[in-house]
Amino acid sequence: MAEAAELKKAPYVIEWRDGFKIGVGQVDQEHRHLFTLVRALHLDSVDQTVEEWLDYVVTHFTNEQALMEKSGYPAFEQHLKLHEEFGAQVADFLGNGEAWNEDRVQELRRFLNKWLIGHIMTHDLRFGKWYANQPTPTPAVLQPTQESGGFFVRLFGRKRSAGVHGTAPHR
Repeated sequence: MAEAAELKKAPYVIEWRDGFKIGVGQVDQEHRHLFTLVRALHLDSVDQTVEEWLDYVVTHFTNEQALMEKSGYPAFEQHLKLHEEFGAQVADFLGNGEAWNEDRVQELRRFLNKWLIGHIMTHDLRFGKWYANQPTPTPAVLQPTQESGGFFVRLFGRKRSAGVHGTAPHR
């Protein structure tokens, strides 16, 4: 029985694997960093790590969407909608008003890892294969402008003060 309790308390962590690569260098680097940030989620620094993760998701989605749009990816609008749906799910999770505790941090890790893996291995991989077959791929070195960011910037804003996303401070 004690073993089961210990297993439950062990952090739910998924490490980046080369099998997650989609073949677009910058996108793969950004995906790897997203996994690193999820792994860094701990109760004692959850607010700061969530802030950093949200800022980086804005950067990543902006870069990925710009690359898709610039390269003429035929499923761009569908992919954009997936990013927006994810943003709504994250907003619901963070805005539910629950205080942070170990179980909630674990739930956030599980949700983010599951979404990242499913999205990367299905939708982003589809883009990577399509992109590799283009005659002259657009260089994948993009940086968002102040006006870019789409849904996440509109939803969360570029800079947020502590507690704005509806989470109660942890004790």
